[in-house]
Amino acid sequence: MAKVRFGILSTAGIGEKRVIPAIHRAHNAEVVAVASRDLKRAQAFADENDIPTAYGTYEALLEADNVDAIYNPLPNNLHAEWAIKSARAGKPMLCEKPLALNAAEGQQMVDAFAERDLLFAEAFMYRFHPQTVRVHELIADGAIGEPHSVRATFTFAVQDPDNIRLSAALGGGSLADVGYYCVGAIRHIAGAEPVSVRGEAVMADGVDVSFSGVLRFESGLLGYFESGLRSFREHSYTVLGAKGKIEVAEAFVPLPLAQTQIKLWRDDDDTPETITIPESDQYQIMVEDFADALLAGRPPRFDPQDAVRQMQVLDALKANAGIAKFV
Repeated sequence: MAKVRFGILSTAGIGEKRVIPAIHRAHNAEVVAVASRDLKRAQAFADENDIPTAYGTYEALLEADNVDAIYNPLPNNLHAEWAIKSARAGKPMLCEKPLALNAAEGQQMVDAFAERDLLFAEAFMYRFHPQTVRVHELIADGAIGEPHSVRATFTFAVQDPDNIRLSAALGGGSLADVGYYCVGAIRHIAGAEPVSVRGEAVMADGVDVSFSGVLRFESGLLGYFESGLRSFREHSYTVLGAKGKIEVAEAFVPLPLAQTQIKLWRDDDDTPETITIPESDQYQIMVEDFADALLAGRPPRFDPQDAVRQMQVLDALKANAGIAKFV
């Protein structure tokens, strides 16, 4: 294969707005097919997004000989079902976050691909951005000393009452959506799993429209986060260390092909150093990593087992907040 031929499982907005354009730009991948449960809808979507083939069932896409890998942007409650079906059909998959509704379901997905020696990765794109990579380099190089706390926020106001994020049946809620980024950032900066968590949720119609949490790590690092679906838009994090501070104002969903900035305070400096990150598309980098892994026969940059550990933390947060696990 010169390029990995992707099939898109559904006509979801995240695929149309972000991932399909990224695959089109990727040097080692291309979009060859899309599936919907409505053939007319699939064909219209294919025409609008320069996709050669449309299928009227998801099963037909999984069986297609011209498809090397599947991108799965289905609603959260359908991730596991169609990931496992993709594994059984022999198709590697790049699956949207959150990986699953809970950790047990996520483990079933990971195991299904591992048993068949198929590539599987979570589409958790912010980790691939050079900005995220640079932050981790700064911390590893001791730029701010030992990290003591991480504060992360991701909020925005959902205007459409029918948005799937507000649907309990589809696995919605702020923690599963934007809170997922906050928890991921804290875990990855800590380089470990929390030894305890605390959570508080504001519920509406069966979903958490706001969630605040605290993660404590054995090192003494504390992670604080806030996620919300009814607040003004913010997606940022701050890392406080013994000798400095890092602030990232556009942390999780910076505009594709736009510059970003990291603010770095060292010791007691009043004026931060501004580190400018060149124009990047984290979706394209993610797609190219997955495609390269498939072409080269190597693991993805991020082990899918990490997504299961992430789900374990989310399960614990929801349990501590007194609300059910993702079901």
